[in-house]
Amino acid sequence: MIPTFILALLFFLLAIGTPVAFAMAFSGGLGLYLTGGLPILLGVLQTTPLSAVTSYELITIPMFLLMADLVLLSGVADDLFKTAAAWVGRIPGGLGMATALAGAGFGSICGTSTASAATLSSTSLPAMIRQGYEPKMAAGVVAISGTLAMLLPTSVALVIFGLLAEVNIGKLLISGIIPAIFVTVIIMSTIYILVLLDPSRAPTISAVTWSERFSLLWQVSPMVILFSIVTGTIYLGIATPTEASAFGAFGAFCLACWKRKINLTSLYTTLRHAAQGTCMIVLIIMCAHIFGYFFTLTQVTQNIVGWVGGLDVSRWIIITLILCGYIVLGSFMDQIAILVLTVPIVLPLIKSLGFDPIWFGVIKIVTAEVGMITPPIGLNCFIVARYAHRPVGEVFHGTFPHFIAHLIAIAIFVAFPEIILWLPNHMQH
Repeated sequence: MIPTFILALLFFLLAIGTPVAFAMAFSGGLGLYLTGGLPILLGVLQTTPLSAVTSYELITIPMFLLMADLVLLSGVADDLFKTAAAWVGRIPGGLGMATALAGAGFGSICGTSTASAATLSSTSLPAMIRQGYEPKMAAGVVAISGTLAMLLPTSVALVIFGLLAEVNIGKLLISGIIPAIFVTVIIMSTIYILVLLDPSRAPTISAVTWSERFSLLWQVSPMVILFSIVTGTIYLGIATPTEASAFGAFGAFCLACWKRKINLTSLYTTLRHAAQGTCMIVLIIMCAHIFGYFFTLTQVTQNIVGWVGGLDVSRWIIITLILCGYIVLGSFMDQIAILVLTVPIVLPLIKSLGFDPIWFGVIKIVTAEVGMITPPIGLNCFIVARYAHRPVGEVFHGTFPHFIAHLIAIAIFVAFPEIILWLPNHMQH
């Protein structure tokens, strides 16, 4: 009875706009008090702050956030879009495809989908609309392309999943590369089909000379090198994810210096923004530990695993229901909140069903991408609408074809786990 009341209280607090961390801390703390009294509550509150932040891998989060902010400061997003547009612009829907490629490129050194969506909204979306693209299609492409940052090796979401699930973070980061490429192709294919069905959605742009294409490639080469440093050192076993994230942050700093964007004011703003983001995430993780202790004390997770294990249904039906639940949650909750709330409960169940936790982590993130574009709260759609000054309904309408395409991608990843697991299984240890 107490767990049901505490869960209802948690969702009520979230529904009225209480910050995620405080909602989990209050409801979890109350649950601990009702279950074990004041001694249990005080014991957890005394030990949780230290135990929640002592993980060495946690340093990866501020490094990736700092890397993202420095990359934003350097302004390479414009160069990325111009380069992609020069190479694929002549294809039907070429500027939309260039947006997807720029989203993948920027996401590979950014790590947060909101930053990626905001940047693409101010660069590629105006260019597409100036070219005569259908506004809702252009907005939809930007919203979905921004989510690619969640899958690539600088993904903060994957790091958080790895910390919560206690799996190899290096393998988890590398496991997102092939799915990210696959999803990028899915987005580009969806754009191509939409334009074939109605060519007026995307007028063809003028051709670019080969010399200009190669000169633009040279402009984005530092970013390619930066991505290679972060990903290559992890894959080859040269550096841990924590060390690679530090290399990446330093490389992004050098890139911003090379672009002459660094001064005392910009550096202070960048460092403060990364620190604020880190504090928010660490506070959420800390408060999630308090809530997690309540679940452990009341054996909620064990009871759920036991109950599901007793069901006479296929494990594929169960994983389908879990993923559908994640899409519903993602439509009205923040993705970090979903991770810290659900992973401690769902992961034991996933393991009991015989699924690989790394495989599930990537599937969870792809599902989170769908949540980022699903009404009523799909965060990326609101970000695009705000930065581009477009109606949010128009953005949601434009993302619908990509919603369907992503469901197909998830089905393929579930049916063929090796798409996700092949690369991490061949890593150097």
